[in-house]
Amino acid sequence: MRFTPQFLEDLRARLPVSEVVGKRVKLKRAGREWKGLSPFQQEKTPSFTVNDQKQFYHDFSTGKHGNIFDFVMETEGVSFPEAVERLASMAGMALPAVTPDAARHEQRRRTLYDVMELAAKFFADTLASRHGAKARGYLADRAISPATQVQFRLGYAPGERFALKEYLGAQGIPVEDMVEAGLLIAGDDIPVPYDRFRDRVMFPIADLRNRIIAFGGRALEKDVAAKYLNSPETPLFHKGDNLYNLSPARQAAHDGAPLVVVEGYVDVIAMVTAGFAASVAPLGTALTENQLALLWKMADEPILCFDGDRAGQKAAWRAADLALPHLKPGKSLRFALLPEGQDPDDLARSGGRGAIEEVIGAARGLAAMVWSREIEGGSYATPERRAALEARIGELTNGIRDEVVRRYYRQDLTERLQRMFAPEGARGGYGQRNYHGNYRGGGAESPRRFTPRTAGAGGRFASAGPRGQGITGPSALARGPYQAASPQLALSPIMRGQRSAISRREALILQSLINHPWLLHDHLEEVAALELAHPESHKLRAGIIAAFAHDHHHSQDVSEQSEKMRADLEAGGFSQILQRVERGITTSAVWGAQARAAREDVLSTWHQLVSLHRQWHSLLRELKDAELALGEDASEANMAWLRDVKDRLAAMDGTEALIEGFGESSGRFQRSV
Repeated sequence: MRFTPQFLEDLRARLPVSEVVGKRVKLKRAGREWKGLSPFQQEKTPSFTVNDQKQFYHDFSTGKHGNIFDFVMETEGVSFPEAVERLASMAGMALPAVTPDAARHEQRRRTLYDVMELAAKFFADTLASRHGAKARGYLADRAISPATQVQFRLGYAPGERFALKEYLGAQGIPVEDMVEAGLLIAGDDIPVPYDRFRDRVMFPIADLRNRIIAFGGRALEKDVAAKYLNSPETPLFHKGDNLYNLSPARQAAHDGAPLVVVEGYVDVIAMVTAGFAASVAPLGTALTENQLALLWKMADEPILCFDGDRAGQKAAWRAADLALPHLKPGKSLRFALLPEGQDPDDLARSGGRGAIEEVIGAARGLAAMVWSREIEGGSYATPERRAALEARIGELTNGIRDEVVRRYYRQDLTERLQRMFAPEGARGGYGQRNYHGNYRGGGAESPRRFTPRTAGAGGRFASAGPRGQGITGPSALARGPYQAASPQLALSPIMRGQRSAISRREALILQSLINHPWLLHDHLEEVAALELAHPESHKLRAGIIAAFAHDHHHSQDVSEQSEKMRADLEAGGFSQILQRVERGITTSAVWGAQARAAREDVLSTWHQLVSLHRQWHSLLRELKDAELALGEDASEANMAWLRDVKDRLAAMDGTEALIEGFGESSGRFQRSV
């Protein structure tokens, strides 16, 4: 065989299907998939889909489907070896040498998988035996139940030097295989190879196909040199190319769970037990480029969850520096810092799912993380120091390889600089200097001082600032729907209420899902991909999806589904957010969102709500582009563009009222009469 299964698997892992197909088909994002026109026949309506997580494409118009190799063979009319060669060239991978040893090498890898599987069984059986009592006690102290131990295939390596070696030897495994698999320590100065893992709780590490490729061992004695010990590099295991819990997390992320990266094995187990199934961890090292690529194959914006101490903050900064050069449109990171002195395991045990959701809900974007690092503790009282800060930010953005992302980062960080050093009365609020010129606060998440703009129907805001005419500056949307104001106005009850309100449309979307959980059967990916502006809307959506995944899809009764959903959400600590959703719905005329509405009315209302929601966010993005263009070139054409976008936003106010007309199927009008 010229191409080993391992080589083909590595090639598929390196090339997303959307990248290969995108060379021939113009693709557009549709939830967690991509859509485009069929490359196999002419059509007007897209019926061709690509799914990177599942590594396949499907053409509904012709019934053709397959992986990247099938696509190249179908579209370019080449043989399988030629398709592999072209894809390897695209991925920058050298083709394996054609040698008589290739088949033997692949057979060798298969043998090592068998060895690792036997070792995992030995460790698990030992944990369950009388010899594993101490290890079971440790796991009980960490609140890892027997069921969870089985789920993660945890085990125990006895303290004897030859326990595993003798067990595998009795199964007919040669010593050289044990050494090559990383299970024994051997060398020229070691006359008799002995077990690498002794008196340790064992955490099996699996690859994407869920095959055991390595182990991590946690020492039970305090005076051991290495608290955690991992397998060495082997033909199966390269620690910088894998993640703990990778295969289950990939499936969970595909199903809509947030992808969260924590620091250790026990942290992953605690997160999964708390309901965050798409949790992974690096394998004893800082995050690597290959691991980052793996994460971006599973989610557009993985959340990196670090300890809240100084070491955790430095780890977050290292990850930010690693990611910056590799950013692509839509691909980034978010950062969640835990309360100081607590890791995810501590937080899960003390506060449960709600405490973790609160931390993840407050995750900051990559740009905000970089900005806060650059200005932390700095004094910028002189022009030279400000110039040095600007130069550092310029160097950071120059390292971003993608031209589009680089341009937007320059724009974002430049706006932050301008706000930071603006005159006191004109500053937009990303933070303020004290009289020494030191900067307090940082990033878009910092507390601001606000002034309201004149609010129109549908939640649109026109500038009430000195610029007038309802035209705002280039950074208006980056600041949000408020501008700097006096401290008295910023602290007034009316302003606090305005800032904390969930928009009517988001409230209606959430209410529809709560009252009609069956919508999630066919619209789960659509729900997960919706842009939600309010952070509590994000939290509630995550709670709704989690509750649905647990048991709501089993019930056939619609009212019973809704009652269970509300009960689960209240039990999960969402009572206050549910009240805010109710307050956000300022009219009772949207019949399709209510619990008594008929299925047809619910679907009609849902499609209208989602369509309007997407249009609104698309127009907001276009509004920002138009404002930026006008700020750079105050031409008549750019002014006309801005007016046109604002007119279309105004037109949506009337369109949105259409959703209030649905309800005839439920007998709404007859009941009203």
